[in-house]
Amino acid sequence: MTDLVAVAHGTANPRGIRVVHGLVREMARQRPDLPISLGFVDLNLPALPELMRRVVADSNQAVAVPLLLSSGYHVYVDVAAEAERYPGQVHAAAALGPDPVLAEILADRLGDLSRVDHVVLAAAGSSDPRALLDCEETADLLSRRIGRPVQIGYLSGAGERLPAVLARTPGRVAVATYLLAPGFFETLVRRHARGHAVSPPLGADPRLAALALHRFTCSSTGGVDRGSVRQALVPGVSRPFIPTPPVEPRICRGSLPA
Repeated sequence: MTDLVAVAHGTANPRGIRVVHGLVREMARQRPDLPISLGFVDLNLPALPELMRRVVADSNQAVAVPLLLSSGYHVYVDVAAEAERYPGQVHAAAALGPDPVLAEILADRLGDLSRVDHVVLAAAGSSDPRALLDCEETADLLSRRIGRPVQIGYLSGAGERLPAVLARTPGRVAVATYLLAPGFFETLVRRHARGHAVSPPLGADPRLAALALHRFTCSSTGGVDRGSVRQALVPGVSRPFIPTPPVEPRICRGSLPA
């Protein structure tokens, strides 16, 4: 059986680590038949390369599923490096976002918007332009979901910073926290957005766990689905995809079965 290796960024915040562990436990609850482990690309242990070495030695086949909201350095370098290190054994799934499921969770976290004119999506940011494009797509998906304009304010990397976006956005503004878990960036969001309604991070939502599992299924079967995946997944195995920089990873995107 192919193992699922969940790949998280890592955080020094204990609440953030609990959320990541909670998300992986929810994935295991939804797929009790599937061997799942968790590795980190920064700050926490086990580090992804060491974990992947052990997984490959034990089970021979694995799919690395980034628990990351957009594609950037960690997807195109850290995760792709594991697929390159173990060709034919380790395959890399796409990042969680952009995806309509994330827009749905973001909208739920925002809650009642009857007194809100504009929403600002607060994203961690990246120096990789592909990650910024992913965030722009997420903002568009969220805008269509809530029926309001959505701007993006970044906390790091390239792109306009959150304080500047908030300063130029007119009317009544709410901030959608586009982060997986509490940590350094969430603290920045709340500091910069003082005086505005701020939604909590996405957290260990069962829909997020189902999305991660869908990324695994899509990668392990070699499928590509850029539309809705509310249709039944088609079983079968095709030629696996092994992303290596600068090749774009195969992407399975869309909403999940209800």
